[in-house]
Amino acid sequence: MINRLKSDCQNCFALCCVALPYEKSADFPLNKNAGDACPNLCSNNLCSIHDQLRDRGFRGCVTYECFGAGQHVSQVIYKGNDWRDDTTRAEEMFAGFPIVQQLHEMLWYLEQAITLTETEPFKESLREVYEQTVELTKEQPEDILNIDINSHRSTVNSLLIKTSQVYRAEFTNQVKINEQDYLGANLKGLNLQGQDFRGTLMMASDLSHSDLSKSDFIGADLRDAKLYGAKIGDALFLTQSQINSAIGDQSTEIPSYLKRLRHWL
Repeated sequence: MINRLKSDCQNCFALCCVALPYEKSADFPLNKNAGDACPNLCSNNLCSIHDQLRDRGFRGCVTYECFGAGQHVSQVIYKGNDWRDDTTRAEEMFAGFPIVQQLHEMLWYLEQAITLTETEPFKESLREVYEQTVELTKEQPEDILNIDINSHRSTVNSLLIKTSQVYRAEFTNQVKINEQDYLGANLKGLNLQGQDFRGTLMMASDLSHSDLSKSDFIGADLRDAKLYGAKIGDALFLTQSQINSAIGDQSTEIPSYLKRLRHWL
Protein backbone atom coordinates (compact mmCIF):
# COMPACT_ATOMS: atom_id res chain seq x y z
CA MET A 1 0.00 0.00 0.00
CA ILE A 2 1.33 3.43 -0.89
CA ASN A 3 2.28 5.74 1.98
CA ARG A 4 -0.10 8.53 1.01
CA LEU A 5 -2.96 6.28 2.12
CA LYS A 6 -1.52 5.96 5.62
CA SER A 7 -1.80 8.51 8.43
CA ASP A 8 1.07 11.00 8.62
CA CYS A 9 0.30 13.05 11.73
CA GLN A 10 3.48 15.11 11.35
CA ASN A 11 2.04 16.71 8.20
CA CYS A 12 -1.53 17.08 9.44
CA PHE A 13 -3.15 19.90 11.39
CA ALA A 14 -4.62 17.41 13.88
CA LEU A 15 -7.86 17.42 11.92
CA CYS A 16 -9.22 14.25 13.51
CA CYS A 17 -8.71 15.88 16.93
CA VAL A 18 -10.87 18.86 15.97
CA ALA A 19 -13.20 18.06 13.08
CA LEU A 20 -14.67 14.82 14.40
CA PRO A 21 -17.17 14.48 17.26
CA TYR A 22 -17.20 11.72 19.86
CA GLU A 23 -19.39 10.66 22.75
CA LYS A 24 -18.54 9.35 26.20
CA SER A 25 -18.27 5.60 25.81
CA ALA A 26 -15.87 2.69 26.09
CA ASP A 27 -13.78 4.47 23.44
CA PHE A 28 -13.83 8.00 24.89
CA PRO A 29 -14.08 9.34 28.46
CA LEU A 30 -16.02 12.49 27.52
CA ASN A 31 -18.20 14.17 24.89
CA LYS A 32 -16.80 16.41 22.14
CA ASN A 33 -18.66 18.24 19.38
CA ALA A 34 -17.48 18.43 15.77
CA GLY A 35 -15.32 21.51 15.32
CA ASP A 36 -14.24 21.66 18.97
CA ALA A 37 -10.60 20.91 19.70
CA CYS A 38 -9.90 17.90 21.91
CA PRO A 39 -8.80 19.08 25.39
CA ASN A 40 -5.57 17.10 24.95
CA LEU A 41 -4.58 18.91 21.74
CA CYS A 42 -1.53 21.18 22.01
CA SER A 43 -0.94 24.35 19.99
CA ASN A 44 1.72 22.53 17.93
CA ASN A 45 -0.90 19.97 16.80
CA LEU A 46 0.54 17.25 19.02
CA CYS A 47 -1.34 15.27 21.69
CA SER A 48 -0.37 15.93 25.30
CA ILE A 49 -1.22 12.34 26.33
CA HIS A 50 -0.21 10.50 23.16
CA ASP A 51 1.64 7.76 25.06
CA GLN A 52 -1.23 7.37 27.55
CA LEU A 53 -4.27 7.41 25.26
CA ARG A 54 -5.35 3.83 25.90
CA ASP A 55 -4.84 4.10 29.66
CA ARG A 56 -6.69 7.43 29.83
CA GLY A 57 -9.76 6.07 28.05
CA PHE A 58 -9.13 7.44 24.55
CA ARG A 59 -9.11 4.06 22.82
CA GLY A 60 -10.96 5.57 19.87
CA CYS A 61 -7.96 7.74 19.11
CA VAL A 62 -5.64 4.72 19.13
CA THR A 63 -7.78 2.80 16.66
CA TYR A 64 -8.66 5.67 14.32
CA GLU A 65 -7.18 5.71 10.80
CA CYS A 66 -7.72 8.55 8.32
CA PHE A 67 -6.05 6.72 5.40
CA GLY A 68 -3.85 9.75 4.73
CA ALA A 69 -6.75 12.18 4.42
CA GLY A 70 -5.38 14.38 7.19
CA GLN A 71 -2.13 15.27 5.47
CA HIS A 72 -3.87 15.51 2.09
CA VAL A 73 -6.37 18.07 3.35
CA SER A 74 -3.68 19.95 5.30
CA GLN A 75 -0.88 20.05 2.76
CA VAL A 76 -2.52 19.58 -0.65
CA ILE A 77 -6.03 20.99 -0.52
CA TYR A 78 -5.23 23.84 1.89
CA LYS A 79 -1.57 24.13 0.86
CA GLY A 80 -0.19 24.12 4.39
CA ASN A 81 -2.50 26.80 5.79
CA ASP A 82 -3.38 25.73 9.33
CA TRP A 83 -6.98 26.16 10.47
CA ARG A 84 -5.63 28.25 13.36
CA ASP A 85 -4.12 30.75 10.90
CA ASP A 86 -7.06 30.72 8.49
CA THR A 87 -10.05 30.72 10.80
CA THR A 88 -12.41 31.89 8.04
CA ARG A 89 -11.94 28.54 6.28
CA ALA A 90 -11.67 26.36 9.39
CA GLU A 91 -15.32 25.30 9.27
CA GLU A 92 -14.98 24.39 5.60
CA MET A 93 -11.82 22.38 6.32
CA PHE A 94 -13.50 20.48 9.16
CA ALA A 95 -16.51 19.67 6.97
CA GLY A 96 -14.38 18.50 4.04
CA PHE A 97 -12.03 16.29 6.04
CA PRO A 98 -14.52 13.44 6.71
CA ILE A 99 -15.47 13.40 3.02
CA VAL A 100 -11.84 13.09 1.93
CA GLN A 101 -11.33 10.43 4.59
CA GLN A 102 -14.08 8.34 3.02
CA LEU A 103 -12.59 8.79 -0.45
CA HIS A 104 -9.15 7.75 0.80
CA GLU A 105 -10.62 4.68 2.47
CA MET A 106 -12.18 3.72 -0.88
CA LEU A 107 -8.77 4.18 -2.52
CA TRP A 108 -7.25 1.84 0.08
CA TYR A 109 -9.68 -0.94 -0.82
CA LEU A 110 -9.49 -0.30 -4.56
CA GLU A 111 -5.70 -0.38 -4.50
CA GLN A 112 -5.69 -3.80 -2.87
CA ALA A 113 -8.28 -5.05 -5.35
CA ILE A 114 -6.13 -3.90 -8.27
CA THR A 115 -3.11 -5.87 -7.00
CA LEU A 116 -4.94 -9.21 -6.93
CA THR A 117 -4.50 -11.67 -9.78
CA GLU A 118 -8.10 -12.79 -9.32
CA THR A 119 -9.41 -9.38 -10.48
CA GLU A 120 -7.62 -9.46 -13.83
CA PRO A 121 -10.88 -9.78 -15.86
CA PHE A 122 -12.20 -6.44 -14.53
CA LYS A 123 -8.96 -4.70 -13.54
CA GLU A 124 -9.56 -1.95 -16.10
CA SER A 125 -12.84 -1.05 -14.37
CA LEU A 126 -11.08 -1.00 -11.00
CA ARG A 127 -8.39 1.32 -12.32
CA GLU A 128 -10.96 3.61 -13.90
CA VAL A 129 -12.92 4.01 -10.67
CA TYR A 130 -9.67 4.38 -8.75
CA GLU A 131 -8.65 7.32 -10.95
CA GLN A 132 -12.11 8.85 -10.64
CA THR A 133 -11.77 8.68 -6.87
CA VAL A 134 -8.33 10.28 -6.98
CA GLU A 135 -9.72 13.13 -9.07
CA LEU A 136 -12.44 13.75 -6.51
CA THR A 137 -9.78 14.23 -3.82
CA LYS A 138 -8.23 16.97 -6.00
CA GLU A 139 -11.40 19.08 -6.17
CA GLN A 140 -11.52 22.59 -4.75
CA PRO A 141 -12.65 22.70 -1.09
CA GLU A 142 -16.09 24.08 -1.89
CA ASP A 143 -16.61 21.41 -4.55
CA ILE A 144 -15.58 18.59 -2.20
CA LEU A 145 -18.47 19.56 0.06
CA ASN A 146 -20.85 18.93 -2.85
CA ILE A 147 -19.59 15.46 -3.78
CA ASP A 148 -22.35 12.84 -3.82
CA ILE A 149 -20.35 10.52 -1.60
CA ASN A 150 -23.13 7.94 -1.29
CA SER A 151 -23.47 7.57 -5.04
CA HIS A 152 -19.73 7.20 -5.54
CA ARG A 153 -19.47 4.73 -2.68
CA SER A 154 -22.16 2.62 -4.34
CA THR A 155 -20.11 2.50 -7.54
CA VAL A 156 -16.98 1.52 -5.63
CA ASN A 157 -18.82 -0.99 -3.48
CA SER A 158 -20.15 -2.95 -6.45
CA LEU A 159 -16.56 -3.56 -7.60
CA LEU A 160 -15.38 -4.43 -4.09
CA ILE A 161 -18.16 -7.01 -3.74
CA LYS A 162 -17.14 -8.50 -7.08
CA THR A 163 -13.53 -8.56 -5.90
CA SER A 164 -14.52 -10.37 -2.73
CA GLN A 165 -16.48 -12.96 -4.66
CA VAL A 166 -13.65 -13.89 -7.02
CA TYR A 167 -11.00 -13.76 -4.27
CA ARG A 168 -12.95 -16.15 -2.05
CA ALA A 169 -14.34 -18.29 -4.87
CA GLU A 170 -12.57 -21.50 -3.82
CA PHE A 171 -14.31 -21.37 -0.43
CA THR A 172 -17.87 -20.63 -1.56
CA ASN A 173 -19.11 -24.08 -0.48
CA GLN A 174 -17.68 -23.79 3.01
CA VAL A 175 -20.16 -23.92 5.90
CA LYS A 176 -20.82 -20.41 7.19
CA ILE A 177 -21.38 -19.44 10.80
CA ASN A 178 -24.35 -17.21 11.58
CA GLU A 179 -22.93 -13.71 11.93
CA GLN A 180 -24.84 -13.25 15.19
CA ASP A 181 -22.63 -15.95 16.65
CA TYR A 182 -19.45 -13.88 16.25
CA LEU A 183 -20.14 -11.30 18.97
CA GLY A 184 -18.07 -12.32 22.01
CA ALA A 185 -17.95 -15.90 20.71
CA ASN A 186 -15.36 -18.57 21.35
CA LEU A 187 -14.16 -19.43 17.84
CA LYS A 188 -10.67 -20.61 18.71
CA GLY A 189 -8.80 -22.82 16.30
CA LEU A 190 -11.48 -22.92 13.61
CA ASN A 191 -11.08 -23.11 9.86
CA LEU A 192 -12.69 -19.83 8.78
CA GLN A 193 -10.96 -19.56 5.42
CA GLY A 194 -12.72 -17.45 2.83
CA GLN A 195 -15.46 -16.28 5.17
CA ASP A 196 -17.39 -13.11 4.38
CA PHE A 197 -17.13 -10.95 7.51
CA ARG A 198 -18.37 -7.82 5.71
CA GLY A 199 -19.88 -5.47 8.30
CA THR A 200 -19.91 -8.20 10.95
CA LEU A 201 -19.81 -7.40 14.68
CA MET A 202 -16.92 -9.46 16.04
CA MET A 203 -16.29 -7.51 19.22
CA ALA A 204 -14.57 -9.52 21.98
CA SER A 205 -14.71 -12.70 19.92
CA ASP A 206 -11.90 -15.21 20.43
CA LEU A 207 -10.37 -16.09 17.05
CA SER A 208 -7.08 -17.28 18.48
CA HIS A 209 -5.24 -19.79 16.27
CA SER A 210 -8.07 -19.72 13.71
CA ASP A 211 -7.31 -19.78 10.00
CA LEU A 212 -8.88 -16.64 8.51
CA SER A 213 -7.01 -16.82 5.22
CA LYS A 214 -8.65 -15.06 2.27
CA SER A 215 -11.53 -13.81 4.43
CA ASP A 216 -13.19 -10.49 3.66
CA PHE A 217 -12.97 -8.09 6.62
CA ILE A 218 -14.38 -4.92 5.09
CA GLY A 219 -16.30 -3.00 7.75
CA ALA A 220 -15.93 -5.77 10.37
CA ASP A 221 -15.79 -4.56 13.97
CA LEU A 222 -12.77 -6.24 15.60
CA ARG A 223 -12.69 -4.26 18.83
CA ASP A 224 -11.11 -6.45 21.53
CA ALA A 225 -11.24 -9.50 19.26
CA LYS A 226 -8.49 -11.95 20.23
CA LEU A 227 -6.24 -12.82 17.31
CA TYR A 228 -3.47 -14.68 19.13
CA GLY A 229 -1.75 -16.90 16.59
CA ALA A 230 -4.47 -16.28 14.01
CA LYS A 231 -3.74 -16.45 10.28
CA ILE A 232 -4.89 -13.23 8.59
CA GLY A 233 -1.83 -12.55 6.44
CA ASP A 234 -3.74 -12.67 3.17
CA ALA A 235 -7.07 -11.38 4.47
CA LEU A 236 -9.02 -9.08 2.17
CA PHE A 237 -9.72 -5.40 2.91
CA LEU A 238 -8.17 -5.48 6.38
CA THR A 239 -7.14 -2.05 7.71
CA GLN A 240 -4.72 -0.70 10.28
CA SER A 241 -7.66 0.60 12.29
CA GLN A 242 -9.03 -2.93 12.65
CA ILE A 243 -5.64 -4.25 13.71
CA ASN A 244 -5.30 -1.40 16.21
CA SER A 245 -8.62 -2.29 17.81
CA ALA A 246 -7.92 -6.02 18.10
CA ILE A 247 -5.65 -8.00 20.44
CA GLY A 248 -2.87 -10.12 19.01
CA ASP A 249 0.68 -11.27 19.63
CA GLN A 250 3.93 -11.92 17.81
CA SER A 251 2.58 -15.14 16.31
CA THR A 252 -0.41 -13.41 14.69
CA GLU A 253 0.09 -13.43 10.92
CA ILE A 254 -0.89 -10.02 9.54
CA PRO A 255 -0.57 -8.51 6.05
CA SER A 256 2.88 -7.09 5.30
CA TYR A 257 1.47 -3.62 4.64
CA LEU A 258 0.05 -3.32 8.18
CA LYS A 259 1.97 -2.49 11.36
CA ARG A 260 2.17 -4.82 14.33
CA LEU A 261 1.37 -2.98 17.55
CA ARG A 262 3.91 -2.48 20.32
CA HIS A 263 1.46 -3.50 23.05
CA TRP A 264 0.86 -6.89 21.42
CA LEU A 265 2.68 -9.51 23.51
